Amino acid sequence: MKQYGLFFLALSVFSGCAIARPVAHAWARAATPALTDGAAQSIGAYTAGCLRGAVALPQDGAGYQTMRLSRKRVYGHPDLIHFIEKLGQTTAAEGWGVLLIGDLGQPRGGPTLTGHRSHQTGLDVDIWYLLSQQAAARSLSFDERETWGAPSVLAVRSDAVDASRWSLANEKILEAAARMPEVERIFVNPGVKRQLCASRTPHDWLRKIRPWWGHDDHFHVRLKCPAGNSQCQGQESIPEGDGCDASLSWWFSAEALEQLASGKARKPAAEPALPEQCQAVLKE
Repeated sequence: MKQYGLFFLALSVFSGCAIARPVAHAWARAATPALTDGAAQSIGAYTAGCLRGAVALPQDGAGYQTMRLSRKRVYGHPDLIHFIEKLGQTTAAEGWGVLLIGDLGQPRGGPTLTGHRSHQTGLDVDIWYLLSQQAAARSLSFDERETWGAPSVLAVRSDAVDASRWSLANEKILEAAARMPEVERIFVNPGVKRQLCASRTPHDWLRKIRPWWGHDDHFHVRLKCPAGNSQCQGQESIPEGDGCDASLSWWFSAEALEQLASGKARKPAAEPALPEQCQAVLKE
């Protein structure tokens, strides 16, 4: 239990973030999307890019509500907006609850003041695991959206999923998202991935469910580069199989615990260079 205590203490401070860099201030100040006379364009990589022609996700929609409105990270590529709306509609139609939507991206993408590495090209979204009965009954107030916390689905000081905070609806929502062809991958806590692997449901969709540090209070959906977005840089292909093999076991190994505790698992502090095209997006 001592090593798990260290593991989850490290998880509590690890967020996949680096210290905010000066370049992020300019992107945070951009209050409106960059206009486009054609299709929206995701430019660069998920962790070093920008977005032209972003669309804001409406505050409420069928099957979802947006959280943390003051952060103004409700912008994404139209494909991402459509994905969220479709998943919300499916969630509502199936009676699974209401999705609470966290960060998408900034109006023009790019790096954030908090150092959130991804979410830069308008193709990433964080969705809470919490399926609130209050949110299912009414529209949450601005204060509730700002102050509610996203609770972890893991048991206290453990790598196991807490059955009282997890339901079949959570699994069904992840499956519905993973089966959408535009989805590249979905990041979840290793404990959540292990929970899904232990389920008796078909595993053909689990290939897209990828374990990663943190992600015990939300899952992170990443879309593929949209058609016609030639300047968008995709990610390496996902390995074959459902991921319920030795590669998953590694996340619970002593080596993984040591990496996380030592900080080696964190992203490098150096800010990757943005594509030259992003300078034009920022100045418009």
